[in-house]
Amino acid sequence: METRNQTFLTQYFEFLSVQKNLSVHTIKAYQSDLLSCLHILEQEGVSFDSINTLSYSELRIWLIHLMQQELSHSSINRKTAALNSYFRFALNKGWISKNPMENHKSLKFEKKAMLPFSKEEINALFNIAIDESNYEELRNVTILELFYATGIRKSELIHLKLSDVDVDSRTIKVLGKRNKERFIPLIEHTSSRIANYLSLRNHLFESSSGSFLFLTAKGQKMYPNLVNRSVNAYLKRVSVKTKKSPHVLRHTFATHLLQNGADINSVKELLGHSSLAATQIYTHADIELLKEVHKNAHPRGEKE
Repeated sequence: METRNQTFLTQYFEFLSVQKNLSVHTIKAYQSDLLSCLHILEQEGVSFDSINTLSYSELRIWLIHLMQQELSHSSINRKTAALNSYFRFALNKGWISKNPMENHKSLKFEKKAMLPFSKEEINALFNIAIDESNYEELRNVTILELFYATGIRKSELIHLKLSDVDVDSRTIKVLGKRNKERFIPLIEHTSSRIANYLSLRNHLFESSSGSFLFLTAKGQKMYPNLVNRSVNAYLKRVSVKTKKSPHVLRHTFATHLLQNGADINSVKELLGHSSLAATQIYTHADIELLKEVHKNAHPRGEKE
């Protein structure tokens, strides 16, 4: 059974990589979800010859398992989407005659508004005094400034290389989703901050054009959890908002640009969105912020 499943899944993952041009991170997530499904079904005593012989009633055992893990509805929907994607591929290949996930309905969930940081919070953030001779402090503040000044994604920041940064022309080259390159201008203050960071970074660690821009204290490539912790440690000093993350800084970048009159199509290009619809969510930020202020300030707000 393992050999047959391995053959089917290998062809599918090659399809995602070559034909769909998905990122390594996305493919690994799909792989983890599919293998987890098979593993759970085996543990539950489901007997099947290959993944292609599974019925929806058998797959529901895995879905129930996910619900029992108290995962968010969005996480469960992402995992089931990976399964549905595989079966669509299998159907097109002629391996199956019907997609068992065809009539599956995604779980509904309430989308919570992501409130951007206020301009006062951002000003307070960058007024925090740091020791510029301390590598980790200077690195972390440079990361914060780059998130807010450019709106790049966390994964994009982690993969930035020295050769992607041009301090003189004040631009950075970013490799976004589906390997799409874009250039983002830097304001003078951000460019100066990066120059100061580079001076210390290159003094401490070996450099080459292929080296990553941001490194750990041991000179290794940064990783997602470290970026999250670094960002959160500073943001909690200036904000009481529940969500404090690189993505909220990206959200804040877009919101503040639009509030100051930036053209939405320009913001779309800066963010690396493939469609305008993805950028339009930021046009609703002001009304969501007003709703939050109204709820918190109105005498009967908490009862609504």
